[in-house]
Order: sequence, then C-alpha cells, then structure tokens
Amino acid sequence: MNSLDAALQSIWLMGPTASGKTGLALELARHLPVELISVDSALVYRGMDIGTAKPDAVTLREFPHHLVDIIDPLEAYSAARFRAEALAAMRDIHARGKIPLLVGGTMLYFRALQDGLAELPVTDPTIREAVLAEAAQLGWAAMHAKLAEVDPLIAARLHPNDPQRVGRALEVWRQTGVPLSTLQARGREQAAPDVGRVLKLAILPERELVRRRIAERFELMLRDGLINEVIGLRARGDLHLVLPSMRAVGYRQVWEFLDGAHMYEEMVELAVTATRGLAKRQMTWLRSECDVCDITTSLDQTDGVSRLVSAVEAWLNGANFSL
Repeated sequence: MNSLDAALQSIWLMGPTASGKTGLALELARHLPVELISVDSALVYRGMDIGTAKPDAVTLREFPHHLVDIIDPLEAYSAARFRAEALAAMRDIHARGKIPLLVGGTMLYFRALQDGLAELPVTDPTIREAVLAEAAQLGWAAMHAKLAEVDPLIAARLHPNDPQRVGRALEVWRQTGVPLSTLQARGREQAAPDVGRVLKLAILPERELVRRRIAERFELMLRDGLINEVIGLRARGDLHLVLPSMRAVGYRQVWEFLDGAHMYEEMVELAVTATRGLAKRQMTWLRSECDVCDITTSLDQTDGVSRLVSAVEAWLNGANFSL
C-alpha cells in the first residue's frame, strides 16, 4: 500500500538552506510527540557530514532522523525512492502513536510526496551515454537550451548546472518523444498519494539574511574540515564528479579546487554563489505554494517557539492552525 489513511496527520517544515529548519525541528521534537524524517537529497549519504550541515552524532542519537545516512555516495537516490521510504516511515511512526515531522529543503521530494510521481521509462544506457557525450562536447548550458526547446516547463524549473535532472529530462524526451512535464502531469492525475492531514510550515527569512548565513556557514564548514572530508572521499578512488553526491553544492567546488581548477578564494566564492542560487530557487518554490503557512515573523518574537508549539498542538487536536 503506497498511501496513508486520510485521518492520519503529519507536519512538514520547509525552508531554504541555512534558514534554521533543523534547529526549529529539534525544538519542536522536544515539546511534541513527533519523529523526524529528513527531506534532503544530500543527508541520505554516509560520510558526507560537514558539507551537508548534517546534525552531529550526539544530536542524531538524541533525535533520530529517518532517511539520514542510508546510502553510499556511489549510489543515486531518486524522488521515487524517497517517496516510497518516506511513506513507509510515516506509517511506522503513526503505528508507534507519534506524528511524522518532515523537515528539509529538497522541494522535489515534498512535491513527489504530495502529488505522486509519473511512471517513467527505465533508463536506456545507450541514450544516457549519448546525452553525456553530447554534454561533454557542448556543455550543460547548451543541453539546458536544447531541453527548453522540447520541454519548456521542465527547463524553467531546472538550473542549467543541474546535469542529473537536465540529462534525465532529455533522456525521457529522446526515449519516448513525450516531454517529461507531460508524463509528470499524467502521473499526478492518476496516482497522487493520500498523505492525510498535513500542516505545512515554512521559514522564509529575508533574502539578505539568508545570503549572509550561507557565506558564514560555508566558512564554518571549511574551518570544521570540509576540505579534508572531500580529500577522504576522493581517496576512495571510486567517486567522481558525475555522481549526484559529488555534485552537491560545496562538494563539487572543493573537489574542483583540489583538482587545481580554482584558487581557494575562487572556490569559496563559487560555492557560496551556488548555495545562494539553491536558496533562491527554494524560496521561489515555497512562495508559489498556496497552502504553506509562513511562520517567519512569529519566530522572530521572544515567545515565538512556544507559541508555535501551542498552535501545532491545537492543530493536532483538530483546530485550524493559527499563530
């Protein structure tokens, strides 16, 4: 069974990177009967701790997170797999009499959980190799432009420097002759999962505050040993920059720095800029959602967290959410 009973409840805490989602989720977990589910495409990887801002081992022991440290960086993780594993975790949490609290910033995963996923064709290795060879010759910006010609809806949602998703969208088009956006729309019409009663909360700080936090956090990651973490990943010998794990923001720029492609200062600037771009896309997505409660202003008040806890408790008891 891939859906949840409509009477079941869950809380979704969303926000851009460096917005304080994890800290707030831990505060909620101290006061509410919740279990945490990570909605983050980078936290799934073992051995990638510093650059993903993963909660430390002490925190994870006190507040276990589902879907953290579940695969090796050599593996790929998909929205379809997230959906299946998140739904399974939600069922297990409800069976224990707790409430799932989903926290993260991978908006594609939230969308997959809410709207369902289309049945896409199995990857054709020949087509994939052809797309990768063409990208190596032309660059991903040119491949993104090609995608815009055949599937403008998907192209508008993807950054040109997102080779995994741009490549997959081109593969689907070349394999089926049908735009990925069309297949996804059909999937939503046919098989949207019933995730029950959902309270969607969003932290949306001012843009300049997020930009400053991102720069400060990356400098802290570097002081905490991010470069050594990447050196350790490179030393394995089986990882490379084509893998989704190694193309995560921060990791890719440090890897290229270690390859000699960038000076240190340039690497820092590129990583911060890429992370800021990610945050901008996350905030754009959140602001386009009509059923998300922006809790940012309330959190700025002295008793913001306690008021939020009370409002969530009331919602869990059947009331409308109101701060």
